[in-house]
Amino acid sequence: MKRSQTLKILEDLQKKMVILTGPRQVGKTWLSKEIMTHYKKAIYLNYDNRDDKEIIHSQSWLDENDLIIFDELHKMPQWKTYIKGVYDKKSDMQHILVTGSAKLDTFRKMGDALTGRFFKHRLHPFSIKEISSTNSEIDFKTLFERGGFPEPLLAKNEIDAKRWRQDYLDSLIREEILDFNNISQLSTMNTLIRVLQERVASPLSYASLARDLNSSIPTIKKYIHILEALFIIFKISPFSRNIARSILKEPKIYFYDWSLVNGDDGLKYENMLAVHLLKHCHAERDQLGKLSELYYLRTKEQKEVDFCLVENQTIHTLIEAKYSSTSLSPNLAYFSEKYKIPGIQLVYNMKNKVERTVNQHKILSAKNYLNTLII
Repeated sequence: MKRSQTLKILEDLQKKMVILTGPRQVGKTWLSKEIMTHYKKAIYLNYDNRDDKEIIHSQSWLDENDLIIFDELHKMPQWKTYIKGVYDKKSDMQHILVTGSAKLDTFRKMGDALTGRFFKHRLHPFSIKEISSTNSEIDFKTLFERGGFPEPLLAKNEIDAKRWRQDYLDSLIREEILDFNNISQLSTMNTLIRVLQERVASPLSYASLARDLNSSIPTIKKYIHILEALFIIFKISPFSRNIARSILKEPKIYFYDWSLVNGDDGLKYENMLAVHLLKHCHAERDQLGKLSELYYLRTKEQKEVDFCLVENQTIHTLIEAKYSSTSLSPNLAYFSEKYKIPGIQLVYNMKNKVERTVNQHKILSAKNYLNTLII
């Protein structure tokens, strides 16, 4: 299946360097090699490969290489200074694509090293729109059950998908998390992941997690930050026009691979919806330059709407996730009245019920709505 970003990345490569990030095993290597087919003499260099590393350090690729792909380059000390030098002295006919799964050092403290020299793209799991656009035999139900990562999604049977899922977190911890310094308690990290799998979509309390794991709040915060950096989880904050206040309030945690959620189908569905909406917001930022963000809404009285789409700190869409209920959510109606914005209730299992409008609010099939997103 083709990825929706392919043509946009090819277009951006004509103008600047492209930095492509995303979860491990989400398809960055496949996409990079697909992009290579559009060039006459492209070269793929993986920093984890000894021979490739020697070529990278010596910069001994051929002058006629029209595309140079650097994979896992962020593992190289002072990589930003290195790639800045490569980019500044390259010929006009040479294009550069940098890929990697860990974002911890990719965009933090970047300073002026790469300013004005790159476009950023984030590769997410497959969405229903990507699947639908390729006329794939994979349906919405399969996507929901297996998650959007290529290998389990395209597996011949459910057993192979389960085997991938079982190994995924173990390999991430073994091969990725150990690369970070000062991770002295892997058992705590393992336990934290298992606890988060059960607390998807709930407001996150660092103090509560620290008590449950017999650890410190700074340690829990550090470990969650690493899980974010490795694209295992992401946070959604409650919306506030006061940005500082929004940051301080309790965020909700979701997994990039919603098949890892340990809960009922409703919780898994909300996580799947969160990934689709985050992917949409990132695509609008990366491809269109819009200041799109994903939040949720919550009052002191515990009224809550699952998601709101925000542009330039202004809410333009309210979204409530319901697995099968087509009765209008009172909380959605409340926030819709407060912000003067019609709400959208997205239902996974519509059965034989028809999409409709209730007091200006829309009750829609999740599959149909998600197919209208940018990617």
